[in-house]
Amino acid sequence: MATLTFKSDEFRQFPPILREYASHIAVIRGNSEKTVCEYLLDLRTFFRYYIVKRDGLSPDEKEFEKIDISKITLEDAAAITPQYIIDFLMYAGFERENTPTTRMRKLSSLKSFFHYLHGKKHLIDKNPTADIEGPKPKKSLPKYLTYSEAVTLLETVRSDTESKTCVRDYAIITLFLNTGMRLSELVGLTLDSFDSDITVVKVLGKGNKERMIYLNDAARRAIREYLRVRLDPKHIRTSDTALFLSGREQRISVKTVQWIVYKYLNLAGLGNRGLSVHKLRHTAATLMYQSGKVDIRVLKEILGHEQLNTTQIYTHVVNRNMEEAMEQNPLADLKLSRPGIRRKEEDDT
Repeated sequence: MATLTFKSDEFRQFPPILREYASHIAVIRGNSEKTVCEYLLDLRTFFRYYIVKRDGLSPDEKEFEKIDISKITLEDAAAITPQYIIDFLMYAGFERENTPTTRMRKLSSLKSFFHYLHGKKHLIDKNPTADIEGPKPKKSLPKYLTYSEAVTLLETVRSDTESKTCVRDYAIITLFLNTGMRLSELVGLTLDSFDSDITVVKVLGKGNKERMIYLNDAARRAIREYLRVRLDPKHIRTSDTALFLSGREQRISVKTVQWIVYKYLNLAGLGNRGLSVHKLRHTAATLMYQSGKVDIRVLKEILGHEQLNTTQIYTHVVNRNMEEAMEQNPLADLKLSRPGIRRKEEDDT
């Protein structure tokens, strides 16, 4: 399936009420195209569910995905009740097997849309999502690579001399592991993103917010090595200013970067851990914080987090590691009685 964008034919199939909402949150709130399109996809699923219930349909999974919502109107939106929202979340959980995190995201999309209709534009009398609390996602510590595993991954990429893109791929994975930048931020890099000394890189984060990330020696070396290939006219003849290019000499895609990371995770013997590109970001953050030399507030700025509590999950990782380390002390299970004091089990014999 093609990726939804503002210029795609798929976007034009959304009803005017949803396209107007998309324009509002993109222009007024400054949400990125990717974020807006994720909201639209959630809303499309909801309104397909609404049509099924409204019209008494019983589609199978494939038929459901083909339901046309282009005729949805303001009157339909005004007819939505809190029960519709609750039933939809139950449907998402039990029939679509969405996780609590996914259902929370869907509810967030619905809350944003109905707040726009009710609170911003005053087009409907009530906001059906106002009093609905989302499912609480299961709190879990982020998955990440240990230092030795990260080294193994980098060595695996470096040793893949049969690959024509080895230098590019090494630079990509080195940036992830050393800067903690997001996938979208890396794909969006251009030749102008770096300063003249390759010491700082400017990235475009969530909400189209720019931030500067300082590069360490490993990242600088990897980028400089790649630039010698990237800028060599013998190998690349393109006017595209994207930093990382595909085999077709176009900006590398998100899916290609994901494929590169999965490829080398498998080659490194790490493919069965449920790891992903985003877990490399977790790895960078965790290793920086574990060093004991990076303040949590500084880490927040490096990662581009809006709230400090988002970053604080990495403190929990370190706390858990310290707890496990204490349990590994060979003295952990030693139990000694004070002289003259018999243990209870001795009294019972």
